[in-house]
Amino acid sequence: MNNSTCPLTSSPLVRHICHAYLGLLLVLGLLLNGLALWVFCCRLHKWTETHIYMVNLAVADLCLLCTLPFMLFSLERYKAEDTLLCQLSQGIYLANRYMSISLIMAIAVDRYVAVRHPLYGRGLRSPKQAGAVCAVLWVLVVSSLLLRWVLKDQEGGFCFGNPSRQNPQTVVFSLLGFYLPLAVLVFCSLQVVTALGQRPAADVGQAEATRKAAFMIWANLVVFVVCFLPLHMVLTWRLATGLNTCVIQDTLHITSKVSDANCCLDAICYYYVTKEFQDASALAGAPAAKAHKSQDSLCVTLA
Repeated sequence: MNNSTCPLTSSPLVRHICHAYLGLLLVLGLLLNGLALWVFCCRLHKWTETHIYMVNLAVADLCLLCTLPFMLFSLERYKAEDTLLCQLSQGIYLANRYMSISLIMAIAVDRYVAVRHPLYGRGLRSPKQAGAVCAVLWVLVVSSLLLRWVLKDQEGGFCFGNPSRQNPQTVVFSLLGFYLPLAVLVFCSLQVVTALGQRPAADVGQAEATRKAAFMIWANLVVFVVCFLPLHMVLTWRLATGLNTCVIQDTLHITSKVSDANCCLDAICYYYVTKEFQDASALAGAPAAKAHKSQDSLCVTLA
């Protein structure tokens, strides 16, 4: 079903609201992610594992944001036609959406290894290895998108309303690209929060830093779920039922726009995550240094 015939997505008022919303996301996202890149690349002289992950995350968010004007132009100008501009912008958009998801998972795994397995973490964690992980993730995500394109699958929403391009079976790529990272993120977050709660607090300052660190883990998990889960639940429902009604098309349209907000929320979290985990590591490291410098203390090192 062509989503241009659906009452919600074809409404002029809804289109104006959508354009204003995406314009706001574009301005805020470019400013915040651009600032984050400037800080990471120009102001911080020591590269850590988390810095490398966050730089890649900021790049992915920026690339996704930069496709928004082209997708809007293609949608308004060419409707459901499969133009090169439409395919290219949609491909870059999807690649960077799932790259962002994968990088958030990688940061969670890095945090989990550092906190739960600090001894092994010294051998598993390094800036070079973080760079290698990012390179592998880029290759996997881009390869999956190329395969989707070869199979002529484009999930509904933007300009791909041509029924001949609808191949619901390959939506599995989207679902695996989300549900697997979600499972890993939930597991790692719970493990790290549990570990933080079990660490004895030497003083009030350490207890407060640990509490803030745990709060940021929960905040990151909630942001991830709120932004991405609704969209993939709708995709799951469409795959399971085989339906492509206006209700599903409209819901996909809305939940896809909600997922775009993650680009701004990631950037807002950069500073707070870095600061809180740096404080928690520093405070927890002081009493433990007598043993073995606390094996990087909390070793969350999101800074």
